[in-house]
Amino acid sequence: MERMFARLTIGGVAKAAGVNVETIRFYQRKGLLPQPRRLRGAISRYGAADLARLRFVKSAQRLGFSLDEVAELLRFEDGMHCDEASRLAERKLADVREKLAVMARMESALSALVGACRATRKMVSCPLISTLLGNRESDGNADGFASAQRVRRESKSRSGSSII
Repeated sequence: MERMFARLTIGGVAKAAGVNVETIRFYQRKGLLPQPRRLRGAISRYGAADLARLRFVKSAQRLGFSLDEVAELLRFEDGMHCDEASRLAERKLADVREKLAVMARMESALSALVGACRATRKMVSCPLISTLLGNRESDGNADGFASAQRVRRESKSRSGSSII
């Protein structure tokens, strides 16, 4: 198998890894992928190790690691630094959980605003647009969630039924 990959051009290794040629060049400039050796003006050739490294970088990126974090992970590629790699992954996991919590708050606020819009179709002012324009009190909450909840409660009390 190594023999099959030992002759890949930059275009061939890019295709095999599912990336663009410019991505490979960028990774080389960032130090994530070594420059292949050239034999007196010959075309650069890439091997299985280069392909494996490209796949490693892309896999790490899919897990949310930045290129700087990927570079750090590559320092641990000998497999003997599991504690360090684990700490980096734990930090990434905490970041992901924080982003999920923010997304959940966004989903809740949008859901409340959509519900308010559905419940107040006969009103002149759209609750969503009004909230985004800052025309309703926000209880100091910049994301509009408090306003959306208040609009939902007001609409529910007017109609006597739940919005959502």
